[in-house]
Amino acid sequence: MLRVQRCLASPGKRAYHDLVTFPATGKPVVAHGPPGYSAVSGHTVTVFGSTGFLGRYLVSKLAKMGTQVIVPYREEDEARHLKPMGDLGQIVRMEWDIRSDEQIAECVRHSDVVYNLVGRDYETKNFDYHSVHVAGAEKIAAVSAQCGVSQLVHVSHLNASVSSPSKFYQTKALGEERVKAVFPTATIVRPGSMYGFEDRLLNQIAISPWWWKLNQGKTQIRPAHILDVAQVLADLMATPQVSRTLMLPGPSTLTYAYLLDLVSAVTLRSFHSYAPEIPRGIATAVAQVAQAVWWPIVSPDEVTRRFMDDSNVPGDWEELGITPTEIEPLALKYLRRYRTTDTYTEPVAFPARPSVVSA
Repeated sequence: MLRVQRCLASPGKRAYHDLVTFPATGKPVVAHGPPGYSAVSGHTVTVFGSTGFLGRYLVSKLAKMGTQVIVPYREEDEARHLKPMGDLGQIVRMEWDIRSDEQIAECVRHSDVVYNLVGRDYETKNFDYHSVHVAGAEKIAAVSAQCGVSQLVHVSHLNASVSSPSKFYQTKALGEERVKAVFPTATIVRPGSMYGFEDRLLNQIAISPWWWKLNQGKTQIRPAHILDVAQVLADLMATPQVSRTLMLPGPSTLTYAYLLDLVSAVTLRSFHSYAPEIPRGIATAVAQVAQAVWWPIVSPDEVTRRFMDDSNVPGDWEELGITPTEIEPLALKYLRRYRTTDTYTEPVAFPARPSVVSA
């Protein structure tokens, strides 16, 4: 019965637009079936870092396009929520280690597109910034090239720079150079700080506002919506000719002080007004002491980043056919859970945006 319904829903004939040929390898990809969850796009894609913040949204968008997605994971429980995102057999989970060439090769050997979303906001005793952002990125790119992968999309950061005082941004830039050296046609994507339901931006401001008052809240940030960035990455699957660096900053330049006021207005809590402004030296010392615990707390490098403005570069959104979303219309959706039961349905009065002058 299901086969009959599918035949009636589609004409059963393939058109020229269903055929995509990768220029680098000449490998044809043929899509068929009705569009949507049960379609077959013809692509097999590997998403490294699929269990992270951006990864879950990218996997969801790819799976809804009928793409078979290889999901490498370190902890099996962290990948369980990805399984229902695709049709039967379309989400393939595989255990991997970023230090193992054999496991990386096993994850990419059947794929025509590979996404590298692997990143680390803080260092641990097993993985520092260099081992993840530089050595790991180079290994993924090199193995992908050896296995004949047609397209590699490497996600970096908007502020990546080898001369940055932040080790996080330094290693992001070095990783880009290593990836380009071994996979010259790779697409580098540089998004700004991303916000969404599970983010480490709006949620952390609502939970611990004092850490965001560093630099008197004057630090400028250009936050991008997680779904906009995921949509750009998903669209790149069908455009293998894009082999350059894409900038994806948010649509507006804001300050941490404004974000504190925004979160306060949405959650109807003004805790941040009573929080003290911690000097940079004290904040760095507290962050260094906090590294003694095993769970992730603010790191010294993150304190350094709180004093750095986002890069003032134009975005490539218009070229990619996407209009980035402002943060205010979505703030209530992501922060309503921090309200009390008495104020849960109260309307929101957004604060006035201050005039921001770029340095």
